[in-house]
Amino acid sequence: MEEVHILQPVIILLLVGILAALFVRPLKLSPIVGYLLAGILIGPDGLSLIQESQTTHLLADLGVVFLLFDIGLHFSLPHIWNARRDMLGLGPLQVGLCAVGLAVLTMLTDFEFSVALVIGATLALSSTAVVMQLLAEYGQLRSPVGVSATVVLIFQDICAIFLLVLASSLEAGSTSVSEAFGLAAFKAAVAFTAAILVGHFLIGPLFRLISKSKDEGIFTATGLFIVLGTAAVTGVMGLSLTLGAFLGGMILSETPYRYVIQTEVKPFRGLLLAFFFATVGMSLDIDLLLREWSNVLLVLVLLITIKTAVTFLAAIVLGKPTRSAIQLGFLLSQGSEFAFVIVGMPALQQALGPKWSAVLVSSIAASMMLTPPLVLTGYRLATYLADKDWQVQRDEKLVANTQIAPVVIVGMGEVGCLVADGLEAHVYPLHGY
Repeated sequence: MEEVHILQPVIILLLVGILAALFVRPLKLSPIVGYLLAGILIGPDGLSLIQESQTTHLLADLGVVFLLFDIGLHFSLPHIWNARRDMLGLGPLQVGLCAVGLAVLTMLTDFEFSVALVIGATLALSSTAVVMQLLAEYGQLRSPVGVSATVVLIFQDICAIFLLVLASSLEAGSTSVSEAFGLAAFKAAVAFTAAILVGHFLIGPLFRLISKSKDEGIFTATGLFIVLGTAAVTGVMGLSLTLGAFLGGMILSETPYRYVIQTEVKPFRGLLLAFFFATVGMSLDIDLLLREWSNVLLVLVLLITIKTAVTFLAAIVLGKPTRSAIQLGFLLSQGSEFAFVIVGMPALQQALGPKWSAVLVSSIAASMMLTPPLVLTGYRLATYLADKDWQVQRDEKLVANTQIAPVVIVGMGEVGCLVADGLEAHVYPLHGY
């Protein structure tokens, strides 16, 4: 019977995850919205089909771990170098300005400077899972907007890992923000250096040896071992599990086998992330939200407004076209899945109190739910501006071309028709005989 009780939450989460994904697909909503709503439905304040337990917390933690591992697989140093303008320009500017603005607002509610700083920086992050899925749906992963958004998200994910270490340092009893930042920076530097050395001298030769067996199952098992093993090692060292998973992915990103590992691990990531978002929905206190709906709405509006405006301005300052800046603003306007993890840490929960912890989690979840329609609005606005710019350029060419003597085409055979079509495409006046 004990085994049945352990499996029960897993079975329920699997079932509601499947139903949630099927339910939101016809509505053209992100599956994340469905998972969050499903968590609310089956949680303690809903039908009470499942209670928070060690099993549900483990599944949620593994979801974030696998997400960070997948991000690490995309963290190729040459790729980041090619996109260094966004990595060293747009990313830091967007995160820095958002963090400062949101931290100032947090301090206005009488929170300590260290807590306000962590909360402001946490709210400045955006959801990698939501944004990447929407970019894929709109076919913009390889577009200039998609590339810029991806690079900024990678920068934010690095900041998130740093924030997790910082929050852990504060939780451990560090009273000085500067000491906590210094300790976090030192730990992160040691971990990154160790990951590069291990990847070069150990993981590469290991996978070359494994590839000789020509057994795909071994690749999957080895990939899972590296995910969980690196997460466990950093956990034992006093760092976050997610940092280890990210470093594990980064180690594999420098090998020619990362595409195989990514394919093999992707189903685990998607499934466990669904569990994570469902447990977030389960954690929402509906009664408290009904009492504090005005605060939730206020935080939600401020969060989306500030992040959209700051991202737009940062993109404009760095020379992005207006239509691209608009899309980036809407794409990065929501809160991050890492915010759930950081806000849920005991030290921050104690500092915020149950009221503001629930308000922040609810506002972040609501911002994720609103992201698909907001991104659609930004996409349509950017398309309208692009069409308008094209029309202006076309009119300018027409005016310029009318001042040039017309081209006379004698004979409209196959070659003449091709010439005429080319000239008409460039709005060039012509006469055929």
